[in-house]
Amino acid sequence: MPPLLLLSNDDGIDAPGLAALADALAPLAELVVVAPERERSAVSHAITLHKPLRPTRVRDGWFALSGTPADCVYAGVLRIAPERPALVVSGINDGNNLGSDVFYSGTVAAAAEAALRDVPAIALSQAPGANFAHSAQFAAALVRAALAHPLPPKCLLNVNFPRDFDRAYRWTKLGARVYRDQVEEREDLRGRTYYWIGGPSVDVADEPNTDGATVREGLVSITPLRLDLTAHDLLDPPPAWPIDGYSARP
Repeated sequence: MPPLLLLSNDDGIDAPGLAALADALAPLAELVVVAPERERSAVSHAITLHKPLRPTRVRDGWFALSGTPADCVYAGVLRIAPERPALVVSGINDGNNLGSDVFYSGTVAAAAEAALRDVPAIALSQAPGANFAHSAQFAAALVRAALAHPLPPKCLLNVNFPRDFDRAYRWTKLGARVYRDQVEEREDLRGRTYYWIGGPSVDVADEPNTDGATVREGLVSITPLRLDLTAHDLLDPPPAWPIDGYSARP
């Protein structure tokens, strides 16, 4: 039997990147698609706890959920999919998720939710204006490799496509993604203050073999991510800080 793949995204159930991904993966596996009913970009790993999540069957195997990307994978893995997926694939996002973007991205969070459930996962994002079908061809080849060589537990792959690329990729580390700090204050017609946050990205000199530098070079970037955020270097040895009135234990 073909493996079962769960697909999701943060651009919503009608996003062209999701359709292109499904078209490319359909010959390889049985697909179940659970995606937000509307765009939920930059919601990070938010989950919905205080209101019901309502699924809408769009067509056979496709479900729109009234929740976040992480909600979609949570419900998809634990309830909607007929069996435990062999792999979760999130994307293809319209816009790269590089460097610190991984902390904000709903695309990456969907894959991270799968990793939390001990399901291998891949997040896919492409530069604006890139060809979704072209990116999806690479995604299909990567999925075949990932099914043959399962990831370690609690790990995922964050893949970024440049606008134009040939048949070359690089394994990378996270780089820097810098945005101009910006909070724009405005006033509505009733005289009440409101804000728009988030400025444009700023070009920075990135280290070699980082995701950003690799995409700028015109190569596909594959960055392995681990859910363990512990700063292990600060524990060996741990800080010898005096904290008045308290004593440290080994």
